[in-house]
Amino acid sequence: MPFSQARALRVGLVALTAVVLASCAAPADNTARTGTTVRNCDTDVTVEGPPQRAVSLNQSTTEIMLSLGLADRMVGTATWTDPVDPALAEANSRVPRLAENNPSFESVLGTEPDMVLGAYQAVFTDEGVADRERFGELGVPTYLSPSNCFPEEAPLPKPVELDDIYREVQEIADLFGVPDRGHALNEQLRGRVAAAQQKVAGIESRADTSVLFWFARTESPYMAGSTGSPAVMTRALGVRNAYDDMSSMWPQVSWEDVLARDPDLLVLGDLTRDGEGDGLDAKTRFLHEDPAVSRLAAVRDGNLMGMTGTELNVSIRTVHGIERLADRLVELDRKR
Repeated sequence: MPFSQARALRVGLVALTAVVLASCAAPADNTARTGTTVRNCDTDVTVEGPPQRAVSLNQSTTEIMLSLGLADRMVGTATWTDPVDPALAEANSRVPRLAENNPSFESVLGTEPDMVLGAYQAVFTDEGVADRERFGELGVPTYLSPSNCFPEEAPLPKPVELDDIYREVQEIADLFGVPDRGHALNEQLRGRVAAAQQKVAGIESRADTSVLFWFARTESPYMAGSTGSPAVMTRALGVRNAYDDMSSMWPQVSWEDVLARDPDLLVLGDLTRDGEGDGLDAKTRFLHEDPAVSRLAAVRDGNLMGMTGTELNVSIRTVHGIERLADRLVELDRKR
């Protein structure tokens, strides 16, 4: 199947905003870069020149692209779990949405992409869209978020770190020939994390504060283990993840075990696109109505907060989660 390999680049000024690096052109010295290669999940990803027709298969990679001011290089997005970051809404409105969930392989190919990005290993499978080798056979390079090189159910060799998020931002920027935008966005993200850390620095009880992140399901619920985005948040702010002794990203546990751990703060996943009972209202109602679970101190004292699925999964929105958790910890400290 033929693929358009248009390589004409516009030249202009890079305009930075508080959240979006919204310029439509890269600096002249970046547009001349060719033959960029990054090592990505044990795969070499090489582009002959900055891609011009990219498809992003997941919201988190889409929001990185938009934050780098690359909306004009995108010909499709898919798999939306939450509303787009409001600061990115205008840029996002200019990019075609191929599907709310996984698009078909044929619909992706129909855009004549010269790069396909995905946030989760599962999207690059036959059960998702197609494996990376299949795209490669057609001459389409693929990029997978380095924090998700392995299947979700597999134990990770090491916890995800903020540096993994910064690395993803920079690698995407490098591949698209806009490394300066990657540096600028990462500096902004690091500054926001530092500000959140400073906000909680005076809380003496931080190390003893236990935070539990409930992702999904009321029966045998999924809670956050020690390797994903919630673990990044708790480490950044110096508080304790209630399930820091479990190495999987989302272990299934019992409510009896949750009662035994009795966390100080409960973070509830507001999964707007998942099944019944996974939204914030449904979770809150269950916590108050279940005779056993309602005995948790966090429920009794109203120490609850919601987070979107995009914040709870590894993405640049993890930084937003850090900021929101810092604000809630300050409120919790004032109540004590």
